[in-house]
Amino acid sequence: MSTVTLCRETPKIFSRCARIIYAALALAALAWVAPCQEISTTEPKGPDPDTNAEAHDNSGHESRHILGIIPNYRTFPSLQDYKPLSIGEKFKIASEDSLDRGTFALAAAFGGLGQMTNSNRSFGQGAAGFGRYFGASYGDLLIGNYMTEAVYPSLLHQDPRYFRRGIGTGRSRFFYAVSRVLWTQRDSGGTQFNYSEWLGNSTAVAISNAYYPDQRSAGSAVSKLALQVGVDAVGNVLKEFWPDLQRKFSKRSKPGANNRP
Repeated sequence: MSTVTLCRETPKIFSRCARIIYAALALAALAWVAPCQEISTTEPKGPDPDTNAEAHDNSGHESRHILGIIPNYRTFPSLQDYKPLSIGEKFKIASEDSLDRGTFALAAAFGGLGQMTNSNRSFGQGAAGFGRYFGASYGDLLIGNYMTEAVYPSLLHQDPRYFRRGIGTGRSRFFYAVSRVLWTQRDSGGTQFNYSEWLGNSTAVAISNAYYPDQRSAGSAVSKLALQVGVDAVGNVLKEFWPDLQRKFSKRSKPGANNRP
């Protein structure tokens, strides 16, 4: 791409990225608004027995799925008694995320959207075209998962898990969740810039040029990177507030819950 062309495309690139990021944060805000009022009035002192019971389910994992479909294998309830993962455990998490039914469903959704908008004309339409869109979308998720959750975390000694904050106001927890795409836990303790997130997704975008013949421009690469990081930010917010939403829904579903004083 020539310098003149890149200069012309730059405003379009930033505009496209801004729309993606705004949409991602808008979706993430939906997970925050519902429990926000209840959470903001919760005292951070003393653990919630319901939270503790849930935290110890599945050997320290949170529930395996959010909303029954979104994979949730790399969420942990807190950093208390932190223990780093082995390389094998990091690859196990990436495999669980990649082979989950929710990942296939998300790939189908992205593939269907791509076909509707005809984003890659060479893929074509019909069942065969959808198969190509689905395969490419699943490839994006598969490669992104392994790069951000296994390969780079192993090379850079970073922890790919999301550790819930669980206390504080809804606002503070929301921004904490979004910030985890920028900061992450080191295996040796402490935090540092989330190189695994950005290098992993950048590598996945670069590899995707092999199977996206119509999207090999700098603008497309930046857009795809922004989309993947935005999706991860949305996922973090959902992971942070999912136990609160579960408790809220379970209280409403209990007989006589609405009649309590």
